[in-house]
Amino acid sequence: MARLPYVTQDELDEEYRDLVLSSLQSGKRLNVYSTIANNPPVLEGLRAFLGSLWNHSGLSDRQRELVILAACTEIGSAYEFQQHVRIGRDAGLTDEEIAAVARDDREPFADDERALLAYARAVIRGRVTDALHEAVVEQVGAEATVGAAATAAGYAALGRVIDALGVEIEEGDEFVGWDPR
Repeated sequence: MARLPYVTQDELDEEYRDLVLSSLQSGKRLNVYSTIANNPPVLEGLRAFLGSLWNHSGLSDRQRELVILAACTEIGSAYEFQQHVRIGRDAGLTDEEIAAVARDDREPFADDERALLAYARAVIRGRVTDALHEAVVEQVGAEATVGAAATAAGYAALGRVIDALGVEIEEGDEFVGWDPR
């Protein structure tokens, strides 16, 4: 159960109204943004931060979604996983690959993706070794390594906020499960 009310667009000052809407789901109000909108400046900053990860991480869309899905499963954020199953599919991930990420099975993936999946989970656990870091840099470069670390940590932080505030999956949607097949 949500611990704070879901703020509607009408309840916000004009400058914040669009921040409760999904940029990917054609004007759909998302509970995560509507909850964080109880503090509009924080929502604005969070959306800017996540947008920078989305657009400037140095990762391909597919790589970005692998990192996010790994972070979501590592912390057990069903809400974020639900959101990113759809986005991951649009980025070219199959349901089999998404299920593999959820169970931490890296076998179906190419070397660069395996390295990113291991790195994302290590970032969340606070266990990045020099060898793992060097392997990721070798596979994807310095820019994308920074992007992967920031994306994993950023989405883990978002997942913790979702958990703390009790954000629920949107009405009419059901959790796809950790194995969406």
